Amino acid sequence: MNEPMKPSGGVSRSELLRTFDTLLQPERFKDFGPNGLQVEGRARIKSIVSGVTASLALIEAAVACKADAIFVHHGLFWRGQDGRVTGWMKQRLALLLAHDINLYAYHLPLDAHPELGNNAQLGRVLGLSVVAGEAGRFGDNALGFLGQRTDGAAFGSAAGLAEHVSAALGRQVVCVEAASAAGQPLRRIAWCSGGAQGYFEAAVAAGAQAFITGEISEPQAHLAREMGVTFIACGHHASERYGAPAVASHVAKQLSLGHQFIDIDNPA
Repeated sequence: MNEPMKPSGGVSRSELLRTFDTLLQPERFKDFGPNGLQVEGRARIKSIVSGVTASLALIEAAVACKADAIFVHHGLFWRGQDGRVTGWMKQRLALLLAHDINLYAYHLPLDAHPELGNNAQLGRVLGLSVVAGEAGRFGDNALGFLGQRTDGAAFGSAAGLAEHVSAALGRQVVCVEAASAAGQPLRRIAWCSGGAQGYFEAAVAAGAQAFITGEISEPQAHLAREMGVTFIACGHHASERYGAPAVASHVAKQLSLGHQFIDIDNPA
């Protein structure tokens, strides 16, 4: 997702922050880390690089692109982490500061946005439409989405749904199917990107026949078998590749900035 560079002087760092904040409304969320501007760089911004995580590889790629700002889902700072600037943290911060690059990061607000967020965009990629109104959302902060295939058809089986997700995301998934539900068509699909395995029971309570997320922990396999609801884990990174470029592209067009999404491969 690339937009043409702005021929004028760009926008201010604070104007870009206000635009992101207006769109994503971080004040609505009690999050695991700070949302918004995490590292201050140059005052004027003409181009943005978006990515999933503020890794050293992404920062190096942004430097090579001569970007003024980076927009990510996973920033540098998290609640409860060691506050010392050593090792990998020093490396990432040193590179950002040396090249005067701004870092903007939004975690739960980016998951939740109803059109551009990770979950909305994951549904788009998987060909799923959300049930209208409150019935189409579940879990804390209404992060979980509940819907069905956009074409109205059912998935013929859990294996069929798993194959569909694998093909759409380009990676093999983990699929746990209950013997009691074997062979049953699946219409009510719930999803929540990233490490949302803890939302599984809320998805079941919302009426889901299958739940798609990024990760699976030991308890979910047993719950899936016992509750008769299919659980599909498609990879944390693979499920969250779509929100950051969608938001950054939208804002770049709004402000006439350049934008490039850089996907740093991650098997997790």
